[in-house]
Amino acid sequence: MPKFFVRQEQISEGQITLRGDDAFHISRSLRMAKGEHITVCDMQGQEYECELTDFLSDSVLASILSSRSVDNEPPKRIHLYQALPKGDKLDTVIQKAVECGVFEIHPFESERCVVRSKGDSEARKTERRNRIALEAAKQCGRGYIPAVRETVGFREAIEEACRADVCLFCYEGESEKSLRRVLEDAGKRAETVSVVIGSEGGFSVSEAAYAAERGASSVSLGKRILRTERAAAFVLGCLVYEYEM
Repeated sequence: MPKFFVRQEQISEGQITLRGDDAFHISRSLRMAKGEHITVCDMQGQEYECELTDFLSDSVLASILSSRSVDNEPPKRIHLYQALPKGDKLDTVIQKAVECGVFEIHPFESERCVVRSKGDSEARKTERRNRIALEAAKQCGRGYIPAVRETVGFREAIEEACRADVCLFCYEGESEKSLRRVLEDAGKRAETVSVVIGSEGGFSVSEAAYAAERGASSVSLGKRILRTERAAAFVLGCLVYEYEM
């Protein structure tokens, strides 16, 4: 059954109004007709089974038949802080992070980033990245659409990341503390978790020192160095195992 996401203001008195690309997709791409059923999620953890009732020039109306709470969201709110990688690697990071249950994605610039954000195009890039997150959420059946925030600097990213109950600073220079050890010590009590991933060149010594000063937990991801576009999915997969499996 096709699944769509709407905002709360699109739901009123037992009816849901789908507009824009969703309406076009239902009427033109899927060629659906009155009486057919769709699934609609309100992005707040509630899902509705609906019957299509009216096709208007700019919208499609659907009547709510039943509702239920979505039970496929992770028990913890996980924030991913990803240093800007080269090329289209961030697209892959966003897709896989959404599939692994991330709550929000925060791109940032670090010392060794080759790519730099540009103010005149940042809003456009952020909009595109959020569309990627939306499509990934639809594909994997999420009950919530993770937001992709605008790119910030390293220090701002660390300040935000350290507000979580646990901040995992994934650092190739760490040799003592493993991801497993940190999760065993504090992970189970945490309600919010931040994961900080570097770019292709990793983090500088001064960046690692600053993160430690702010309260981040430096962690090793094992004996092999992962590519930046794989590291986030690896850590998030470990968190899925820890918290959901």
